[in-house]
Amino acid sequence: MGRERELSRLRTLLRSSRLLTLTGPGGVGKTRLALELAGSVRGSRTGRAQWVELDSLHDSELLPQALAAALGVRERGGRAGIEALVHALGSRTLLIVLDNCEHLADACAQLAATLLARCPRLRILATSRETLRVPGEVVFRVGELSLSPAGEELDTAELLRSEAVRLFLARARTSDVAFALGPGDARTVAEICRRLDGLPLAIELAAGRAGSLSLPGILRGLDDQLSLLTDGSRTGPGRHRELAAAIDWSHRLLDPLEAVVFRRLSVLGGGFDTEGAAAVCADGVEDDDGRDRDGGRNGDRDVRGKDVGRRDGVAPRGPHPTVRPEQVVPVVCALEAKSLIVRVRGDEQRGAARFRQLSAIRAYGMDRLAEAGELPDTWDRALDWLAGKSAEAVGPGVFADLTGEPLGQEQEILAAAVTYSAARSDRRHIPLAIALARLLYRQEQLTAARTLLSGVLERVQDREDRGAALALAARSACLQDDHAAALAFAQEAVAVGRAGQQPARLANALDALAAARLCRGEFADAVAVFAECLDVVRTLGRPLDLALCRHHLAWAMLQTGTTAQAERLMQECLPELAARAPLGQLTAALHTDGAIRLARGDLDGAERRFAEVLLKTPSGESFHALYPLEGLVIVAAERGDLQRSLRLYAAAAAIRQRIDTEPEAHWWGQVEAAVARVEERLPPAGAAAAMAAGRRLRGARLVAYALRGTEAGPAARDGAHEGSPDGVGAAGHPPLTGRESTVAKLVAEGLTNQQIAAHLGLSRSTVAGHLDRVRDKWGVRSRTQIAVRVADQAAGRPESGL
Repeated sequence: MGRERELSRLRTLLRSSRLLTLTGPGGVGKTRLALELAGSVRGSRTGRAQWVELDSLHDSELLPQALAAALGVRERGGRAGIEALVHALGSRTLLIVLDNCEHLADACAQLAATLLARCPRLRILATSRETLRVPGEVVFRVGELSLSPAGEELDTAELLRSEAVRLFLARARTSDVAFALGPGDARTVAEICRRLDGLPLAIELAAGRAGSLSLPGILRGLDDQLSLLTDGSRTGPGRHRELAAAIDWSHRLLDPLEAVVFRRLSVLGGGFDTEGAAAVCADGVEDDDGRDRDGGRNGDRDVRGKDVGRRDGVAPRGPHPTVRPEQVVPVVCALEAKSLIVRVRGDEQRGAARFRQLSAIRAYGMDRLAEAGELPDTWDRALDWLAGKSAEAVGPGVFADLTGEPLGQEQEILAAAVTYSAARSDRRHIPLAIALARLLYRQEQLTAARTLLSGVLERVQDREDRGAALALAARSACLQDDHAAALAFAQEAVAVGRAGQQPARLANALDALAAARLCRGEFADAVAVFAECLDVVRTLGRPLDLALCRHHLAWAMLQTGTTAQAERLMQECLPELAARAPLGQLTAALHTDGAIRLARGDLDGAERRFAEVLLKTPSGESFHALYPLEGLVIVAAERGDLQRSLRLYAAAAAIRQRIDTEPEAHWWGQVEAAVARVEERLPPAGAAAAMAAGRRLRGARLVAYALRGTEAGPAARDGAHEGSPDGVGAAGHPPLTGRESTVAKLVAEGLTNQQIAAHLGLSRSTVAGHLDRVRDKWGVRSRTQIAVRVADQAAGRPESGL
């Protein structure tokens, strides 16, 4: 609301400075202004914006890891921490937004100084209650919203010129759609905003009460609370006092049930969905003997069945009401309406809506939780919930490190739970730490994963947990090219598995050992270990695990040249993998099948498989798209399509350099040999021109070029129309709006929904809605199909040819 002049000034400052810090008191709107600014600036000077939230990060040593995870920077080539960030960012044009730096000010300053010195096209926008004090930093102090002059008789139109008044009215109408100003009400609203010094967060909290209190009642309540906080004095630190008063006053107006849920939610750093809220906020269910199923830690109830406040069925537990699971969701909605929690505007396609408490409100809630003596029990429920989620994510499968669903959305609360449980030697620490390490492994934050696993191995007593930690440590060491450590971890994991007489654990350890052998180039030994693993898995009756194991063995056999057996294994495993495997495992298997067909001279079959992987791979530059591109390099070379081979090779090599990833040595040897043969047959000028053209291929243009002439090429365009209820083809789809067309083009460039939202100044949910309409109009399903269509349009190919 308002801020137009500030935004204009900030755009100018951001174009001329590389570190811009927005400072101001809590609740003044720094985060919202930074979000608006990041979404409104675009172009070659600032580049794309990447948002990094720091309010839930409390260990300054983890700052580089948190930034790397937010940016998708993975540890490669032995680089970790700052070095991994510098190498990945390099000369990229990028704007990084560091939100809420004040509690990590020194660490943020050091990180910003290092990155800006070594990444010449990087810019940083920071929000903080204090400056970072880095050379070259430009500081912009965010002021309060404009207020109407005090002591003047102004008419309603003049009062409405105040940004603070307009914000109050907008939020009041959100709280109560029937809200309208009566005679004299505008002056009361203006006085409320003056009492709150124009602080946006405080104004929103007050406006959230417009549905239940009159405007004079809101003003009286604020006056009473300000007097209470300052002992009647108006000489305290104003802006801090006004925000504290607004939060405390809003809290005091909650009914008993709302107050309990509000303070318990403060444990859930990083946001929460309604499932997590219910698990953490609801009390144990009472058994027939009057004890809670959580062990009776909270004692007997004093009153049974008595209504408390404005909600039914809330029985006091001492001074506090008991919370039932089914009551939590309505309370969460009520707290959102009162602006005490906010909805996370994300990609709703991922699942249920998520919420969070703003940092100032969460700190207040944590104080109330400790004051009520409920902190240990609330954390106990949180640990139980996370332990259950972790076990559920692992599932019954053998290879949890490869196929389990890591708790990505709960990473912040999971990390806090690991720290909390470690400090108290809680029995749940080990499985939670392994779950967090597994998540870090999947993000390729390998140093952090191994550090966590080292702590687990020092503490763990249970043989089953020790074997799981050792196998994961071995896989992490493999990715770091620490071959000696990988082999040692894997061998100990196998020894633990054999001693425990648990076939599933033994199979997981054998798979890790075989992977360690592969990393060392010991292909025959790897085949032998994978074969033993397959024998063990056959006894378990788990088709997906059996299929995964067959694929792993087939890849190892390919390295030894036993392609006939490898081909039979792939024929046996692909149907199951296609039906049930995670996408990453399926695309890896399809590539393996293509590589086997290539080795056996079936160029058409290999090309089909590589093209199929490209179609299934999410848009954007990723590890999964490289192997099929390189497979098509070899196919083109074998067919004598020399220019195509070099173009694809140059495009793939450029991607590898940008995302900093090295291929497996045996595979890369095949690619390099094919390219060497091509270069021998082309004149130097022709080879150089083809390589230069290939380096310019990116995003949708690269995918379209790679699929051109393959059997999958038409499927990328026409096959998308399968299932269209009216059979409307490409020539008959309705036109896109201007905004839909822009979103489709950004998808073709490889941007995620979050990046598109920042680029266009939209919410991620709005971007998702535009994409849904693009899919409906074009009759497509995947982002790759959108990218191919955009590329065809850019190349001038007629729609009827799609």
